[in-house]
Amino acid sequence: MRPIRSGAEEEEVSPLRSVMKQYMKIMKLHHCILDCRVRKTGVYRSQHQILMMLARHSNISQKEIAQHLYVSTATIAVSVKKLEKGGYITRVVDQDDNRMNKLGLTEMGWDMVKCSQEYFHTVETQMFTGFTKEELSEMEQMLDRIYTNLSQIPMGENMTEREE
Repeated sequence: MRPIRSGAEEEEVSPLRSVMKQYMKIMKLHHCILDCRVRKTGVYRSQHQILMMLARHSNISQKEIAQHLYVSTATIAVSVKKLEKGGYITRVVDQDDNRMNKLGLTEMGWDMVKCSQEYFHTVETQMFTGFTKEELSEMEQMLDRIYTNLSQIPMGENMTEREE
C-alpha cells in the first residue's frame, strides 16, 4: 500500500496528474448532479441516455445503441426491458432481419426526453457560465485531441464495456 501524501508532497504532483484529478472530479460531480435530478423521474441516467439517443435516431437496434454508448449489449437489453415495461419505448421486429428489433419512443418517452433536455440544458448552461465562445471552441479542440489519442488505444475484439 502506498502512503498518503502530505501537503508538501501533493504540490509535486505532475500537471498531467493534476489535470486528470480535476477531470475526474468534474465528471463525478456532473454524474452526481444528473443522477440526483433524474432519480425523481424513476428513470436512471443511463436510461435517459438511451431515450435521448432514440430521440435523435429512431428505429435503431440495441446493438447500435450499445456501440454508441460503449457498453455491452446485455447492459442495453436490461435497460431496454425496463424502459419498455415503463411505457417509454416500443420494439418493432426489423423487416429485413427477424432476429433484430428496432426501438422507438412512445408519447410517454417523448415527454421524458423533453424533460431531460430541459434539465440537461440547464446543467450545461451552468457548467459553462463565464466561458467565452473562443474558450469553448479551444476546449472542444483539446477534448477532440484527447478523444483521438484515447481512440488509438486498442480495446480488444469484444471490449465495449466502459470501466467506471
